[in-house]
Amino acid sequence: MARSFAQLSFDERRIIARMHEKKFSQAEIARALQRDRSTICREIRRNFLHDHDVPMAEGYWHMTAHGMAMDRRRKYRKLLRDPHLCAAVIDRLKDGCSPEQISGRLKLPAVPLPD
Repeated sequence: MARSFAQLSFDERRIIARMHEKKFSQAEIARALQRDRSTICREIRRNFLHDHDVPMAEGYWHMTAHGMAMDRRRKYRKLLRDPHLCAAVIDRLKDGCSPEQISGRLKLPAVPLPD
């Protein structure tokens, strides 16, 4: 039986931010949200804002964290939104290119995949 996973909601991220600011442990935050501790750890690690120019702005901010998570989700669905890109990627995979090679090629400015 497949397990289903629910994404963290905006409200859950707000609770994480408040509890993190009050120095609650990740295990305590996880218990409060009835989530696995690794979920909280991963959320804070992925969405912690690092600002070297303004160190006071560093931290886990729920609004920023939610935006970062939504951006990652949109990026993940890029192939679903663009059927031509999806077909080109599948062709390259069939030709024996690795996903890393294809990704690297797509990151180059204005370099389309060859036919």
